[in-house]
Amino acid sequence: MRKYLFGTGLVTAVMGGVSLLRGLRSEETFTWRTALAWLSWGITLALAIGAIVDTRRAARGNLIATDSPVAGDSQQLLKKRLRG
Repeated sequence: MRKYLFGTGLVTAVMGGVSLLRGLRSEETFTWRTALAWLSWGITLALAIGAIVDTRRAARGNLIATDSPVAGDSQQLLKKRLRG
């Protein structure tokens, strides 16, 4: 489970959220640029979580979508899981 929680995509998304929260503490008003930054962060977080779910499914031998970043590596992930 640690390899999923400490993956670079998820850590990057969390750190981006922290920097956005720090920006909210400043005295600046909430603008459309801030709204777009939060939307972008939400999309980044969703993609990071989706990649984690796809990696776990592929390692367990379940089918994953063909547009997944790990779609070509599903057989290798399954073999790695069966070995270890």
